[in-house]
Amino acid sequence: MTTVTKTGDWRRARALLAAGPVRLKAAIAVAMRQEAEALRREIVQGLTRQAPGGSAIAPPKETTLAARRLKGFGGSKSLIVRADLRNGVAAIVRGDEAFVGVPRTARGKDGQSLTKIAEVQEFGSAPIVIPMTDAMRRFVFAVLREAGEPIGGGSGRGVVVVQVPARPFLRPAFEKFKPGAQRRFLARVAALTGMGGA
Repeated sequence: MTTVTKTGDWRRARALLAAGPVRLKAAIAVAMRQEAEALRREIVQGLTRQAPGGSAIAPPKETTLAARRLKGFGGSKSLIVRADLRNGVAAIVRGDEAFVGVPRTARGKDGQSLTKIAEVQEFGSAPIVIPMTDAMRRFVFAVLREAGEPIGGGSGRGVVVVQVPARPFLRPAFEKFKPGAQRRFLARVAALTGMGGA
């Protein structure tokens, strides 16, 4: 019969092994939060730099800038007037899932749904036909004058057709972030559990 001799602090070893799954679960949650926040930061900085994921956003047209000025807003960046959209980008972690983007509940200072605005900016819009009112007609003429655009003849009655071009700001950031995501995540977990290599 063979005898086994135990040496060392077995009580401490048992405690470490028992705590292992709890530590691992906590490390995974923290690593997921860190990754989600890093992606959110990439999107926000991309909007600020006007190049999400390194892809330049088309600058606003002069008529857009003129309309901003007439409404009392400055700035010349695309997708940033009051910074509602940029500030609406969120990282939400629940359990083992993370959402990074503009949540459905996000609203701008004017109460508009930021999700709808984000979707239109990300993918562009179909042509939108807007019947002209007298107030709208006056505003359009004021914008054209402010932008230095010629004002055509005619009655100015009828409709105006608007189409928003796509200015992706989420997809380019996601594409830039994807390579190495698994490696980064595992490295974060290893560091948080003290299992990272030297």
